[in-house]
Amino acid sequence: MKLNYILCATQEGFHKVTYSEWGQPKEDLSAVICVHGLTRNRCDFEPLAQFLSDKGRQILCPDIVGRGDSSWFKNPKYYNYQQYIADMSTLIARTSAQKIDWIGTSMGGLIGMALAALPNSPIRSLVLNDIGPQIPVQALWRLGQYVGKHPLFKSEEEAKEYFKTIYGSFGILTEEQWSYLTHHSIKEITPGTFTAKIDPHIKGSKSSGQLVKEFFVNPHRALEGILFDVDLWYLWQKVTCPVLVIRGKNSDMLLPEHIKRMQRGHPNVEVIEIENAGHAPILFESREHEKIAHWLNSVESKYF
Repeated sequence: MKLNYILCATQEGFHKVTYSEWGQPKEDLSAVICVHGLTRNRCDFEPLAQFLSDKGRQILCPDIVGRGDSSWFKNPKYYNYQQYIADMSTLIARTSAQKIDWIGTSMGGLIGMALAALPNSPIRSLVLNDIGPQIPVQALWRLGQYVGKHPLFKSEEEAKEYFKTIYGSFGILTEEQWSYLTHHSIKEITPGTFTAKIDPHIKGSKSSGQLVKEFFVNPHRALEGILFDVDLWYLWQKVTCPVLVIRGKNSDMLLPEHIKRMQRGHPNVEVIEIENAGHAPILFESREHEKIAHWLNSVESKYF
């Protein structure tokens, strides 16, 4: 694994987007880009990246700006999907691959959906981990209870207990897995004081009421002020690549009726349901890695 970064731009100037890279480019294979959820970072995908790289794939796992080891903005208005899409387009350009297999959890899936919906998109296939084109308002309210509100911790153990409370829906994790997640989610800011590796300004404020527009221009307003489901079906209608939908069986973010509607409007949608998980499955288990790898291989042989 190599750690690298790209420079991307806003009116503030350039900012750094850190990413880990696994494996080597292959002329005959798509590169795989794995993008984390709203409050998470690239390390969530390290177990899957290691597995896929062992199968000969090149994988890139970025920290979206404001998370992990990437830069923070001075003005939080730049934390929006338009910026994330521009940054990830720069990452795609950095690869030597002509086609991309995109794996995205929650926010990462929405970025992938937006990229896949564009004309002449390099996205060859799309894995959506517990996210779809309709986002229930109740799920956004739940996220709004903790986004931007990470406390300070006196130890990794204290942080781990906190993450167990807000991320319990990720699935049944071992103590070792919780320790891994915690270790890669915090940083020591002074001796004996830790905080989450996310800009606290990524948080909700009151919604303007322009629901879909606001969600993409300032998505974090949705978390406290939104009154209705976010409707992104117009994007979904433009996605033509094969799609694998992963759903936590107990998810409040991706509902069964939404998946059925996705399948009615798209001929190449397959679904995997993860037991004992809500939003969003953390995808740490080898059996989950096997299913994803099998689907990627089937896409390769069936469609290309």
